[in-house]
Amino acid sequence: ITIDVAYRYFSTKNRKFIIADTPGHEQYTRNMATGASTCDLAVILIDARYGVQTQTKRHSFIASLLGIKHIIVAINKMDLVDYSENAYEKIKAAYLDFIKDLDGLNDIHVIPLSALDGDNVVNKSDNMSWYSGKSMMETLETVEIAEDGNFKDARFPVQYVNRPNLDFRGFCGTIASGVFHKGDAITALPSGKISTIKSIVTFDGELEEAYPPMAVTLTLTDEIDISRGDTIVSSDNLPSVADKFDANIVWMTENPLVPGKQYIIKLATRSVSGSIANIQHRIDVNTLEQHDAKQLQLNEIGLCTVSVNAPVVFDAYNLSKGTGSFIIIDRLTNVTVGAGMIAGHSSDTEFRDVSTEERAARFGQKAIAIALTGTHGEQIAYQLERKLFDSGHAATVLTGTLNNINEAIAVVKQAGLICLCTTNSECEINFDTDQLSLDQIYLALKEQNIIQ
Repeated sequence: ITIDVAYRYFSTKNRKFIIADTPGHEQYTRNMATGASTCDLAVILIDARYGVQTQTKRHSFIASLLGIKHIIVAINKMDLVDYSENAYEKIKAAYLDFIKDLDGLNDIHVIPLSALDGDNVVNKSDNMSWYSGKSMMETLETVEIAEDGNFKDARFPVQYVNRPNLDFRGFCGTIASGVFHKGDAITALPSGKISTIKSIVTFDGELEEAYPPMAVTLTLTDEIDISRGDTIVSSDNLPSVADKFDANIVWMTENPLVPGKQYIIKLATRSVSGSIANIQHRIDVNTLEQHDAKQLQLNEIGLCTVSVNAPVVFDAYNLSKGTGSFIIIDRLTNVTVGAGMIAGHSSDTEFRDVSTEERAARFGQKAIAIALTGTHGEQIAYQLERKLFDSGHAATVLTGTLNNINEAIAVVKQAGLICLCTTNSECEINFDTDQLSLDQIYLALKEQNIIQ
């Protein structure tokens, strides 16, 4: 069984190829999405005995979601159905009927083959003379991918400002889309300042024009303020700049995506703090049905509204992958926990009341009241408050001297905080500080998923 993505390399006289062998099982959806994210073409295998299966649909949906435009449907094991043209046509019709509801899959090649004896793999098969199309290798060598790139919308995320001396100031990066020419009018976003390209510099000398995926250094005629994370674009073709957008998100870690929790959103070369404002729906990758969801679990995909703390420059993913995709990073562990494909401007224009769950998620915790009893209860309570605070959580101590302590507990919990009580009032959990140490209590909170 394939678990991770395996890369293999080969070449023919016409082309060089990189194969990303990705897992097929649903529990490794994140791995397939990772492998497919950089591919131009997907080969989807179908067993001729069973036809279009749930896995076939899942793979096709993910390929569509990640912007793969070219699909080879390889109907394998034709030898086990006696090289039947009828079996081939049934599978072909079923597959084409399914993908008509998917966006972007316009170039489909359905090839019958038998890997056992190499039928239609490299050379045409004598056993399937009824098939008039190309073999798989011939299709791979001739499929047109040159026009897939976006050469219209000029986007240049700035990765580094190069200033080796007082006489040179250049902006380094990789062109995400479009074509830049010497003398073009440009705009730096999100600042909106304008200038003109003075030169396009590379290791091999200056160029008159540059296009994806070239890595170049741009110099400008004006000394305008540009830094890493800004985007240089054509002045007559501007992308979106906003602090909220809709995106399809693939969740890649065991801890679920929780709306309201703060993450780092890395879009092109810019990193900003942000959160998932809400999950509009979860997509069943097997049936493509949409379901309501409050969280996204590992390997699940959902359409979400993303809210960031500062305006970012973006395009829709189907327009420009470089400025339409992002990753989500956990602020505490620095682990990549999700990947997103921007669908466009946020459709969520209504202001909703902030819920207790959203407040708690912002701090990576559950709103709960905890009683700390025993001889050292108050001392441990304040120590635990400090330990939680230093870990990015929010808690407050309520002592037994307060009047109406139960009302105070309700208010604190409504604010999304952890309430540490030195009396056994209306608390969900009780820890005896004569029996448990500070570290044992903290570990218990993690084990019970009260804190993340």
